[in-house]
Amino acid sequence: MLKSKPSVLSLAIAAGMSVMFMPCSALAADEVTPEQQPMTAEVSTTDQTDTAKTELNREVLSDNDEPIERISVKGYSRSLIDSLNSKRYSDTVSEQLSADDLGALPDVSMADALTRLPGISAVRTGGQAAEINIRGMSGGFVFSTLNGREQVSTSGSRSIEFDQYPSELISSAAVYKSPKASLIEGGVAGTVELQTISPLSTDKDHSFVVNVRGMHNDRASEVYGAEEYGSRLSFSYQGKFLEDTLGLAVGYARLDQPSVATQFIGLAYNDSKELDGLANDVNGPIDNPSYEYISEGFEIQHLGGVETRNGYMGAIEWAPVDNFVLKGDAFMSRFDSEAFARGYRVKLGGRNASVANPTFDGNSVIGGTFNRTSKSYTRVEIVNDDNQDFDEVNSYGINADWQVTEKLNVNVDVSLSSAKSDFRNGLLWSNVAEDANAETPIFDENVSISYLLNGLDLPDVGFNQAQAFSDIDRVMVSKYGIYPFENEDEVKAYRLDFKYDLATDVISSIEFGVRYSDRTYSNDRSVFEYGNDGAFSKSEPPLKLTQDMATVVDWQGDFSYFPSYLAIDLDSALNAWFPNGVPQPVQTWGNAGGVIDPKGYTTNYSWTMLQSGEVYEEVLAAYVMANIDTEIAGIPVTGNFGLRMVDTDQSATMLQNVEGDVDLGAQNITDSIGIINQNYVQTVQGVTYTDYLPSINLNFKVADDSQIRVAAAKVMSRPPINRLAGDISASVSDDGEINGSSTNNPFLMPFYADQYDLSFEQYFDEGAFVAAIFYKNIDSFIDTVAITNFDFKGNGFNVPEYIIDEISGEQIATTNGTYTTAVNNAEGGYIRGLELAYTQVFASLPDAWSGLGFNASYSYTESEVQSMTNLGGDTTTQDLPGLSNNVVSATLFYSYEGFETRVSARYRDEFVSEQVAINEQVVNFDAETVIDYQASYQVTDGLGVLFQVNNLTDEPTKSYFGTENKTGTLQYFGREFYLGFTYAM
Repeated sequence: MLKSKPSVLSLAIAAGMSVMFMPCSALAADEVTPEQQPMTAEVSTTDQTDTAKTELNREVLSDNDEPIERISVKGYSRSLIDSLNSKRYSDTVSEQLSADDLGALPDVSMADALTRLPGISAVRTGGQAAEINIRGMSGGFVFSTLNGREQVSTSGSRSIEFDQYPSELISSAAVYKSPKASLIEGGVAGTVELQTISPLSTDKDHSFVVNVRGMHNDRASEVYGAEEYGSRLSFSYQGKFLEDTLGLAVGYARLDQPSVATQFIGLAYNDSKELDGLANDVNGPIDNPSYEYISEGFEIQHLGGVETRNGYMGAIEWAPVDNFVLKGDAFMSRFDSEAFARGYRVKLGGRNASVANPTFDGNSVIGGTFNRTSKSYTRVEIVNDDNQDFDEVNSYGINADWQVTEKLNVNVDVSLSSAKSDFRNGLLWSNVAEDANAETPIFDENVSISYLLNGLDLPDVGFNQAQAFSDIDRVMVSKYGIYPFENEDEVKAYRLDFKYDLATDVISSIEFGVRYSDRTYSNDRSVFEYGNDGAFSKSEPPLKLTQDMATVVDWQGDFSYFPSYLAIDLDSALNAWFPNGVPQPVQTWGNAGGVIDPKGYTTNYSWTMLQSGEVYEEVLAAYVMANIDTEIAGIPVTGNFGLRMVDTDQSATMLQNVEGDVDLGAQNITDSIGIINQNYVQTVQGVTYTDYLPSINLNFKVADDSQIRVAAAKVMSRPPINRLAGDISASVSDDGEINGSSTNNPFLMPFYADQYDLSFEQYFDEGAFVAAIFYKNIDSFIDTVAITNFDFKGNGFNVPEYIIDEISGEQIATTNGTYTTAVNNAEGGYIRGLELAYTQVFASLPDAWSGLGFNASYSYTESEVQSMTNLGGDTTTQDLPGLSNNVVSATLFYSYEGFETRVSARYRDEFVSEQVAINEQVVNFDAETVIDYQASYQVTDGLGVLFQVNNLTDEPTKSYFGTENKTGTLQYFGREFYLGFTYAM
């Protein structure tokens, strides 16, 4: 009689459904001990082409006449069983995706793949997941490594952009929610560890895989000039040579992806005006309000372009003897984006505009008719922006692992991570003339703008100039500007680790080590402008358009009721405007105001110096950790406890305004466009600090199929690297008052938190259930505050004791005013939450129905941490960035005889993040549900075909300022369709 093993079979099938939503640890399958291995199915060798197919092959063996069932699991299920094993036998609270998982998911990047895990969500930019949020905390609190090495970013902060990492080149991904002493510090929210392939760890001697996919965006046809079609191509090779002592792996992945969106952008409420009388308030009448807040305006735009990413991966591994392995690896990513933004930008005109029939939300104006006056800037600009972003990511490392004796292991690692971003924001403004054919065109100042916001729906708008927006006899190009922003970030790191095995009943081994890193970050701003966006310049006259330069563009779909406008060919317009190349303006500043301007710019662009600079960071860390393997009251207990010491030395270059006083150290400082400024003295300032970070992780195996995890730790996240860059400025007013500001601060300290985790895991015949609760108590956050009566001189500012009144010639003593800067004094608080994950398969159903499965995860997170915002006019509280109270993921899965299909949905309710298309403007985002569908069929052992739809319901991104009535961004991306094949040999 055949003896079946239902628990093993059910685990194998359950694993095939659990990867996206089952918490899984970061340990690989080959780390499972022989004693643990019988708990899982035996896994056969496979490659990525098998990921579309799940096979359970039963083989009856005979040992002393007793039948044994062996289950051979291939492809998708194999990798998921690896993840399930890792979860059960890990020593931390963590999640994992393994190689075949990522190969099975045609996600554009690792950001998409990671959002499949419990407690993890993403912020979509341009329709694609980019920033990762973990347990209700934004990307700034997430630390990331590649092959165990710290990664720098092109984002200009510490948060890496996961869309830089092609899923085809990453063999595994882990998310550590509870730390241990051996992990590099830096993640209050968690640590994301990405891994590339280790060539000698593969089962096959040689394998070669090719993936080809075409894609189509169904909203691109609504955007004039947008690309509808794109493609993805990747190949990889893995091989072992010289009797498995030399391994080689190389990979390449290319993405050509249309970038498409249609959007409405509401701008912040940065002005106010007194509006007497009654008004139609959406929340009831307001009687005689003293002041109402007015938005700067809004934008309505078509976005289009192409994103091109080339990813490269290589690794070579050499094991000349059994106890020594030397590995070198490299990862490179080149992500280029060239995109246009066309439409119009509406400027309401501020407090000097004439306002009729206003509609209010609280004390903020959300509608009315704005008319231009002689003092207001009310206007509609036709915009044709050209944005280019060229990003580079490089990661190199060499690792030597030496098993010195049976008990002692030594590991040495040397690495370099670098990133560079070159973003060029090119803007072409056009304005309406009374008659563009006139010898001296006159700016049309008869401007009337009517609008009414409709919350999370598109607004009602009306323009008295609407017919002129698409008329080349009225529209003239009036200004051109280029605003480059370059970031460079590099970290060199050296690491030495030891592990010594002990023969005790409590401590199985001791680990200790040291790590040193040296990081340099720099940013560089520059600018060129010609013309005027608010009027017509006489010295820099506007350009008359011709038919070959412009095309009339109509809005379609939801936006079809907006007025048409002119899409202007940038190259044609600039060649006509500047036939001999872009000229330099003739008017010069000379030496006025301490500025020497050899290139003759008409504006003092010294802000480019203040927004440029460098940050230096040196870190020395050491740790000791004990690994536990014992029993308490008959219950097996594993885990670790340890301490990590971290010494940090951070500093930044700073410019201090000394009004050109040579005695105070004034220097000639030249920016990237040649302007020499004599007002500033450049210094380097910073701070050093030492931290001690204890941690403990315990795993209690309360039964053969269930266990309880307990973890506690002190964790830290350093401030965003760009917030350490010095940009101090101070000035003295005519009455002698000193005021200053600094968006950043090189003296900022890290975020600190005490965190606690408790989780329960239950494995049963046809599924698994995991429940976890967590609590973080965060000390403080960065906030920008205004410090009144600030002691400028006492804090190192070089300020005069008096100024001379220009009229009377009398001395006026200086007095301390207000200093606005970033500090670590925002009140902290708790973040706590619950995570649930459930997997159910139906292996007991007959025949084809046995391939049916379902899994889901749910997380609830809450926090008492709030901040104040006035972007919507009225000051109101705002939740912690990245926090959604409820996050839900679910997948329905089916496979049968080579065919596999699944539909997955990810929901997160409202959260706070930076507004789409507006940097550093933190707003509220509405809840969203993103649904994806995939189907595949394995034609032969080597050939598989795939069809997929991303964003099946064309879910937009919607944001608002404080209340839903004050519209932020409404951005529609379209659906993405993929069709392709995979071939392996």
